Amino acid sequence: MKARMGNSTFLKQEFLKKWIKSLHIYSNFKKDMSILERKKAIKLSADVAIASTRNASTRWSRTVMANISKNETNKNKILAEQVFLVSGVIKKKASNGLMACSNRIKSKKILRRSHITQIRARKMGPHAFKASSIAKKLVKNRTQVLKSLVPGGENMDEISLIKETLDYIVSLRVQVDVMRRLASAAEHSTKSL
Repeated sequence: MKARMGNSTFLKQEFLKKWIKSLHIYSNFKKDMSILERKKAIKLSADVAIASTRNASTRWSRTVMANISKNETNKNKILAEQVFLVSGVIKKKASNGLMACSNRIKSKKILRRSHITQIRARKMGPHAFKASSIAKKLVKNRTQVLKSLVPGGENMDEISLIKETLDYIVSLRVQVDVMRRLASAAEHSTKSL
């Protein structure tokens, strides 16, 4: 538990450092921003910061950065390049092939187990078969929803999707915690004035 807390603290510090850096870079592009432009700058900077905190070690972080870089404005691309380490993306893509191979082997084992379970269900009778097909439909529907929520999830198999989702949730929690603390600190400093 203590190691997990230390890792969370490190992620929060890293996110805050990169978020401030990206906000500073973004503000250099345009000095006078409207409220909507500020909102967009804060969100974009937070997305860049949380994705770069993961150092391209996850597919969702690479997808977030690719989507930001792909955007029509040149500011976004420059922001992404300055905050995010491009070399980390290249290294991770090279090692991703080995990861995909091991995931395929795991998937084959799961399919084999699933096939054995189907055979057992058929032996039990039609009621067990109906229940398992309903459960499969529910899992498939929920998996599709999850794939739409996680950046880059559309192209992932179920095992990778679960791993990426867990990492994405942890990263979003870090982002929310830092933003809440910053808002709380700003509120307290305003009250003391």
